[in-house]
Amino acid sequence: MSDELAKLDATAQAALVASDQISPAELVDAAIGRIERANPELNAVIHPLFDKARQAARGELPAGPFRGVPMLIKDLGPLTAGDPMCAGMGLLKRRGFVAPLDSFITRKLRRAGFVLCGKTNAPELGILPTTEPVAFGPTRNPYDRGRSPGGSSGGSAAAVAAGMVPVAHANDGGGSIRIPASCCGLVGLKPTRGRVSQGPALGDVNGGLTVDHVVARSVRDSAALLDVLAGAMPGDPYAAPPPARPFAAEVGADPGALRIGFTTTYLSIQGQATVAHADCVAAVERAAALLGELGHRVEEVRIEPLLVPEYVPRFISVWSAGVASALDGWAELLGAAVTPDEVEPLTWALGQMGQAVSSSTYLRAWGWLQLNARQVARFWKDHDLFLTPTVAEPPPPLGTFDAPAGDAMAPLFRAAGFAPFTPPFNVTGQPAISLPLHRSGDGLPIGVQLVGAYAREDLLLRVAAQLEAARPFEHAATM
Repeated sequence: MSDELAKLDATAQAALVASDQISPAELVDAAIGRIERANPELNAVIHPLFDKARQAARGELPAGPFRGVPMLIKDLGPLTAGDPMCAGMGLLKRRGFVAPLDSFITRKLRRAGFVLCGKTNAPELGILPTTEPVAFGPTRNPYDRGRSPGGSSGGSAAAVAAGMVPVAHANDGGGSIRIPASCCGLVGLKPTRGRVSQGPALGDVNGGLTVDHVVARSVRDSAALLDVLAGAMPGDPYAAPPPARPFAAEVGADPGALRIGFTTTYLSIQGQATVAHADCVAAVERAAALLGELGHRVEEVRIEPLLVPEYVPRFISVWSAGVASALDGWAELLGAAVTPDEVEPLTWALGQMGQAVSSSTYLRAWGWLQLNARQVARFWKDHDLFLTPTVAEPPPPLGTFDAPAGDAMAPLFRAAGFAPFTPPFNVTGQPAISLPLHRSGDGLPIGVQLVGAYAREDLLLRVAAQLEAARPFEHAATM
């Protein structure tokens, strides 16, 4: 029965509980069994919470839409009261840091009936698009154990792809939902800025670059989880406009005939326009053809503001300042300065770079990026969606982002070449979704990214569901 459950999405598992075909305890026990079998090989779950999960499943669960469904939380971002929280850092692991409260996200998930079974692996402070922290070791891609599951939500993506749980929390500050969704053959929706509250411990992260949601096996799960998590909470610094109707209602709704532009070209770290890997180009071309068959008008385009050479250094100024702020924040919370030997070389190098970014430089960089975002937004006056590769290469081998001796910043530059298509839409705050529509010749998942106008998750979900119906997603990695 557990193997059959592993193939079901969260909506289907919830329906089994609601119809009394299975109890929450049985559903959770089956998930724990799958985690125990698969995790020693994949290293996706780093903090098992099995005793708590079994106790919750056997108790009085809220009568929410996902009553009894097991899920996992990324060990970076939302807090879960009384549980370890390490953010990929050996420092917090050694100090035994424990979260003092539940974040709003956690409370909403519990209120929906989810049972939290553990916390998933993440790179240190979520910096890299892979999941290979020194503190916990690498997470392996279920499709190829020698390859990365992506990052920074790689632990969550590997767990869902392997069938441990049907859905898992993820967050995205530069592509960290969409990248692992692409690498692991999943649906990864980055919501609009301000759609999901990060309180009460946080207002926003680095000017709103980071947003929270999930990685999922189906579009309907992604939509339904957005209904669970969306909505302003007291004290939020800003909030996205509320939807006209539940996001779940968009699944199956007719999107109409849309105007969709696509590209396979990106701005390299050297400031040159570069074309993505042939497998990623093929994924976009195949998706564009399918969208055309579905009645949409599809054309190749260039969004010139995304190809301006000044973009990358401005973004890195903001990003490095965020790392410096995170290190200072943890030092303040722990009551002791963070030293170079307590973090990974890239983390320290980025933190030092961020310390050198003056307040004026930081504000001017954000001002430049905001002006660029206004220019990017003009594209949506004449188009409804923008189609790109999610990443510029197939899932890379583990170790690709290791720092060579004496060059701590090399992993960041390598990451910029791997994942250039996702960060711009963290800057603009627009919603974007990665869909598992292609495989490489080696059978590796290759995702494509669709980007919508600000606050138009509804349109993204309609088209995503249309594509899923036309070419059903395959989840061959279930273990």
